[in-house]
Amino acid sequence: MHCNLRLVSLLTCLTLGLLVGGPAFADREFSGRDRFDLDRPEVQQWVDQTANDQKVATAEIYRILAKGEPQPKIIELMNRPAERVSPWYEYRARFLTEQRIKEGAEFYVEHRERLERAASDTGVAPEYIVAIIGVETFYGRITGRHRVLDALMTLAFDFPRRAEFFKSELANFLLLIREEAIDPFTALGSYAGAMGAPQFMPSSYRRYAVDGSNDQRRDLFSDWDDVVASVANYFAEHGWQRGGLVLVESSVEVDAPIVADPRNLKLNETIDGLKSKGVSFTVDLPGDTAAILIPAELRNGPSYRVGFKNFEVITRYNRSLRYAMAVHELAGAIAARVPVAVPVSAVTPAPATTIRSDSQ
Repeated sequence: MHCNLRLVSLLTCLTLGLLVGGPAFADREFSGRDRFDLDRPEVQQWVDQTANDQKVATAEIYRILAKGEPQPKIIELMNRPAERVSPWYEYRARFLTEQRIKEGAEFYVEHRERLERAASDTGVAPEYIVAIIGVETFYGRITGRHRVLDALMTLAFDFPRRAEFFKSELANFLLLIREEAIDPFTALGSYAGAMGAPQFMPSSYRRYAVDGSNDQRRDLFSDWDDVVASVANYFAEHGWQRGGLVLVESSVEVDAPIVADPRNLKLNETIDGLKSKGVSFTVDLPGDTAAILIPAELRNGPSYRVGFKNFEVITRYNRSLRYAMAVHELAGAIAARVPVAVPVSAVTPAPATTIRSDSQ
């Protein structure tokens, strides 16, 4: 999925595209193959609006769209029934595996210099950068097998429920390929169009990716300087607090007048407020510090955590309490494995739970 097309080649291809017509070009080049009906009024309206917004010819956009192929399987994946919400201890076991921790520590050692440079620049603890990449793509190994163009077009034009969101992402993708010299026909990603080791959607790629290697490109497919710096920048832009706590263990009194809502992602409590409602934990922070009570079911019964601003920042990467807890605990486990001491002030010890091995 690496992007090999340089800017000059891309612009040459797009310029040649201006010599052919719009939707009719698809019929000549893709005769007999599944393709999108670019004559649909809603598609033509989107193309016209996008061309106007981006100050490019409609023929340039049609040339790219003409090579998109519908992916019904993606629609099936998006429409599949919601899975049973597994308890935290089961969810945790999927990510806190021996293989993922071991490879995370190895990744940290291999990329120590760039990780610590990003940490110095942004205040984001290196182990959290590693953990995000580990959870998202197993350290860049599993980045997706769907053509991004196909995925975004399928969801923009054939998935009405979220069409507006994906039309926006498709428009951002068209901008991105010009800005970063990405080949639109070979770039691979998730079935939702997320790209690279950190799995950025096109809009996030354009907004948060940074050029960590100073080569005038932001390459999240193959440039680890860019990947590491971009994850750190994403956290920093969402308010990561240098040296701040992420999560602490807590206990809740029986019949306490508070409920830990697994759907709540907001810091809707304060330290003093939680303690007044029967939640016990120890932190050296002002009583008016914003916090959130988090349910974390263990095999032997209920358990609770209290999260702070940096925890909320992790949920901005993926809107899930369990995802953020998994990233937090993986970060702590990785930091504990790195041979030389790393900054772990933001990491609290993970509960003692058996770590299983990955099944392959």
